Amino acid sequence: MPDMRPPHLHPLRWFGQRDCGFAALRRAARAAIMMPAMFAVGDKVIGSPQAATFAAFGSFAMLLLVDFGGLMAQRLQAQAALAVTGGLFVCLATLASQTVWLAAVAMAVVGFGVIFAGVVSSVLAGASTALLLAFILPVSLAAPASAVPDRLAGWGMAGGAALVATALLWPAPARDRLRGATAAACRALGARLRAGVAFHLSGMDGQFALDRDHAVVQANQAVEALRSAFLATPYRPTGLSTPARTTVRLVDELIWLNSIVMQPGLHRYGVNRAALRVREAAAAVLGRAADLLDSRSGSSDELGAALTELAAAHAKLQESVTVGLPVRSLRPASDPAVAGPAVPEPPAGDPAAGGEPASEFITSLDPAFRAEELSHAVSLIARNVELTAAAERRSWRERWLGRQPEGVPGTLSAARERITSYLEPHSVWLHNSLRGAAGLGLAVLAARLTGVQHSFWVVLGALSVLRSNALNTGQDAVRALLGTVAGFIVGAALFAGIGTNTTLLWFLLPVAVFLAGVAPACISFAGGQAAFTLTVVILFNILQPAGWRVGLVRVEDVAFGVGVSLVVGVLFWPRGAAPALRQALAQAYADGAGYLASTVRFGMSRGDPGTPAPAPADDAARAAAAARRLDDAFRTYLAERGAKRFPLADVAGLVTGVAGLRLEADAVLDLWRGDDGQADGDVAAARHEILGTAERVTGWYDALASTMITGGELPQPLAHDKAADDRLVRAVRCDLLGDDGRASATAVRMIWTGDHLDVVCRQQAAIISPARATAGQPAGGRIIPSPPRRLLALLR
Repeated sequence: MPDMRPPHLHPLRWFGQRDCGFAALRRAARAAIMMPAMFAVGDKVIGSPQAATFAAFGSFAMLLLVDFGGLMAQRLQAQAALAVTGGLFVCLATLASQTVWLAAVAMAVVGFGVIFAGVVSSVLAGASTALLLAFILPVSLAAPASAVPDRLAGWGMAGGAALVATALLWPAPARDRLRGATAAACRALGARLRAGVAFHLSGMDGQFALDRDHAVVQANQAVEALRSAFLATPYRPTGLSTPARTTVRLVDELIWLNSIVMQPGLHRYGVNRAALRVREAAAAVLGRAADLLDSRSGSSDELGAALTELAAAHAKLQESVTVGLPVRSLRPASDPAVAGPAVPEPPAGDPAAGGEPASEFITSLDPAFRAEELSHAVSLIARNVELTAAAERRSWRERWLGRQPEGVPGTLSAARERITSYLEPHSVWLHNSLRGAAGLGLAVLAARLTGVQHSFWVVLGALSVLRSNALNTGQDAVRALLGTVAGFIVGAALFAGIGTNTTLLWFLLPVAVFLAGVAPACISFAGGQAAFTLTVVILFNILQPAGWRVGLVRVEDVAFGVGVSLVVGVLFWPRGAAPALRQALAQAYADGAGYLASTVRFGMSRGDPGTPAPAPADDAARAAAAARRLDDAFRTYLAERGAKRFPLADVAGLVTGVAGLRLEADAVLDLWRGDDGQADGDVAAARHEILGTAERVTGWYDALASTMITGGELPQPLAHDKAADDRLVRAVRCDLLGDDGRASATAVRMIWTGDHLDVVCRQQAAIISPARATAGQPAGGRIIPSPPRRLLALLR
């Protein structure tokens, strides 16, 4: 008979399966050493119960509730900032605790500020619970101003212990999962480009095809790993530091680049050598960017040299477009051959040969356009990597003075931009901040008015279970109560056996603290509540022996606190992130479409005898803000437990579509931004065609956003308008042909602008199916006329 017994797992392997990188184990071990030590100093050395209590719970907050990442210097800076800010909260909360209404209002205001401040930085978001604990403890335990020194001394001891433990007790290796995944994606995409070039230059040899397919798989896996690392946290993984801000931009850009590389477009009339040279240069840039991200302190000279080669290859591409196929395609059929070197006859079907319609010219430029799009995307990535390296090379004096690399906004302006972008009625983060503020304020008010013995436990119970929707709040309330009851039962059994022997309790305290640290990660949320209940029962029995009755009081107080959270969860946006996610998607598509339309108008105004349109900076900022709110709503939706109302794969596809729409708008802006504003001919007819196409394409996205909000049938993807292509090429042929018979640079930009709009149009087919799935509609649907631009006002 086969052995059916489960395989034996080594304890470390068991921990490793449940605790990635042993992060919880490391935190728990530090707390098990430092928390009892600080508690002993406050109780036995200083002889102050206030100092002992604040030293114990301060150690718990700064050693168990936070886990800062990055280099050791960055972690110590974050720990020191947490200790200082927490000390300020201890002073303010103690002063506010003397009046009930002031305590409740102060708790609500500070609760909102701390939770909402998480939009500014992932460091602040990760430290929000510890910061809230620093205010909850003193504001719920009323005391006169004379108690401030003892309380501050206890918190200060905890802060010092946290700094020592972080630096000396099993320091975690420097880690930046997002940066490592970004470098790996750059390197894999570069290898994919090189493999594709080798395959085409080899005449599509079978071995090169195998190498190319392997590179494709590796690149897709690297990009997916980057996406997973980006979505691994419940908040956007970026801080206020310049390297963090520039690194996080790379995520959308690399995902977009992978979609560009996946496009065919290398063939039509044989191998386009100029396009292949661009791809080779782009691969070199990506490799140098990955090396620079890995080195952290390396020089960007090699990356700059690779960018120079890419720019040269791009210039040759543009030259080949204007003197190669476009010469034949743009010349009217009746024109005599222009003077100069002889050129081959146009292929069959070329519009200059009088065969196929002029739209054939659009597709004949596809390899060149793909290379142009690739060059822009890779240059954008390299620029952000250069900014990251430049920011890290700054001296401490430059960092202290806030000097930024050229092109990067200052820390204060970045924080202001993030805060204002989330002060929007449909922002999930704003909802969570208001919900948390209401729950904490009401918990303090209810605990103080009812006169419960330990009002701190009431407020902490409310904080521990309040979630983004009423269902998850209710589920966690049940788990918290079950865990607290379990901890009470264990504590009662313990005190039945040992009584109130404080010597034994001192030996048991580190064990209880260790269990409180590892149980949430390795067992469950309820297990963590049980271990924490046992810890506080031991703490309070050391201070003032009362036996198992302390545990019973805690059960009552926690039940009171979770009851407050349940009421708040039902009253404040009880449905959670799902409705807000739909609203955020609609807003992001509407703002992205508005930004694209503005960039096209900006490009078409170049050479206009009237006043040129300004660069759409406001529309760009609006689209970026909507994308950040969508990212927040998506993360909250992922974090919510239970059955998902919308399929995750479909929602992820819609989120990716928003990024693609915004980055295509960036590409159009970049295409025209370097233009001198002087048209090479009469562009009125071509401008009219492109503006009409832009209105039609962006109108479709407006219709999509409108039906996401108001309901109804979603629009069908727009069919490719070959007649519009014909009119555009005829307009370019007639008005933008140079004196030497060659296509002008303006003509190429016009055609490429139309190509960018075509990319956005073809994206509709990829997002309509996920949109119908999230809307609960069948695969069919009818075309809905595009609504007017009043949609943006409706959404706001």
